Amino acid sequence: MVLLHGLCSTPDELLSIAVGLRGAGYSVHALTVDGYSFEPSAPSRHATSWRQWVDAVESCVDGLRAKHDRVMLIGISAGSALALAAAMRCGARIDALVLMSTTLRFDGWAIPRRHKLLPLALYTPLGRFWRYRERAPYGVKNERVRHWIERELRQRKVSRAGAAVIGISHLREHDRLIRHVRGRLNQVTCPRVLAIHAKEDEVASVANLDLLRQGLRGCALQTVVVDNSYHMITIDNDRQQVLRETLEFAAAVSHRVA
Repeated sequence: MVLLHGLCSTPDELLSIAVGLRGAGYSVHALTVDGYSFEPSAPSRHATSWRQWVDAVESCVDGLRAKHDRVMLIGISAGSALALAAAMRCGARIDALVLMSTTLRFDGWAIPRRHKLLPLALYTPLGRFWRYRERAPYGVKNERVRHWIERELRQRKVSRAGAAVIGISHLREHDRLIRHVRGRLNQVTCPRVLAIHAKEDEVASVANLDLLRQGLRGCALQTVVVDNSYHMITIDNDRQQVLRETLEFAAAVSHRVA
């Protein structure tokens, strides 16, 4: 299992999934990627190319493929788009995907209308000094968890929901990754895909599941919508259901259950 966290974040986003999978006996690799993951010790945090992000996933897949019969990618948010891009690249080397809070379109209820102007910031000098600052609700409906995230962001500049600030270079490469994936979803040949999404996702609405249904016509796609979380479903109210669905899917894949 390869776990892919969100943009400018850490493997802690998927910690509950990693612990559950390891407890069930699976080999789990929580991947960190230079220029994609949060790097607290780096003197400057500039993104590498999105293609280099995919290179890192492919290299990890090839290493695991030499030791294991099956390889599954599990991604959340930007990690889901990265998993899809890697599936296009790797083909039959990847046996299954778990896509959590897939963000191919930013259309959640908390996305402001001015988001449509984002390309001006990403691709013109106007955005040279612009940064995205994380703000409430931080992808979390659970108020206790939300308060904890706020404290973590003040003290450490990162939490299990991601970094406090994301720079323009990371956002630009993420946008390029999304554009690449959306235009080529039909190239994903992975036989089994599970997509889990929150009904109230404030970043990416459940319409993102429709994009997957339309694009992944060559895959056996299973979708699950959880009812009591926002974007970060692995740390929010439905985290136990998300883990159960992932474990059941992994068991079906490992035993080749139809």
